[in-house]
Amino acid sequence: MSGRNVLIIYAHQEPKSLNGSLKNIAVEELSKQGCIVTVSDLYAMHFEPRATRNDIIGCLHNSEQFNYGVESWEAYKNKCLASDLTEEQRKVQEAELVIFQFPLYWFSMPAIMKGWMDRVLVQGFAYNFPQCYDDGLLKNKLALLSFTTGGNEEVFSKGGVSGDIRYLMWPMQHGIMHFCGFKVLAPQICFAPEHVSQERREEMLTSWAQRLKTIWEEKPINCTPEWYFK
Repeated sequence: MSGRNVLIIYAHQEPKSLNGSLKNIAVEELSKQGCIVTVSDLYAMHFEPRATRNDIIGCLHNSEQFNYGVESWEAYKNKCLASDLTEEQRKVQEAELVIFQFPLYWFSMPAIMKGWMDRVLVQGFAYNFPQCYDDGLLKNKLALLSFTTGGNEEVFSKGGVSGDIRYLMWPMQHGIMHFCGFKVLAPQICFAPEHVSQERREEMLTSWAQRLKTIWEEKPINCTPEWYFK
């Protein structure tokens, strides 16, 4: 879809990793479609994951007791957020699709990516009360989690030792993406790439490339499915 903006938030230390290849394929395939693709390579950027007072430029709203949520909200409204945050927010604002590419760490995303969420998706920019979930401030955008795992698909099945992987994605897809209003596309999961054959890894890459060819035709998933509460 020519002219569409895509942002890839990428968190992996090794460019030659499968995550690196998945990121590269997304850039290549979406660029072929005429999309404008921007990559935030968090490790290469030395992105600061810690949410601190340094994120606020100038005077604090309450200098007696620091509350990051309140201070970042006030700073956003008053254009007093640190420049690395406003730059990432600009990228998100321009994007129609945001892809998060990462390896699963301890049943979640890497700390550097979680720090990106903590610092970039602040109140006033990504949500406001009651403007959250379906009314979140990023409701006109798509989001997609693309990640690799250490265990195979059986391990992350309903009867597997690690449990149904859909439950692991709840905090990320519903608690962050859906909360901010994103329309969430089905995740792209590459199970245990370090423990499969080279042929299987190539199939993972091919599958991702094929999916990207029709990514704009996909419908968002239901982020509050009934099965989750049973």
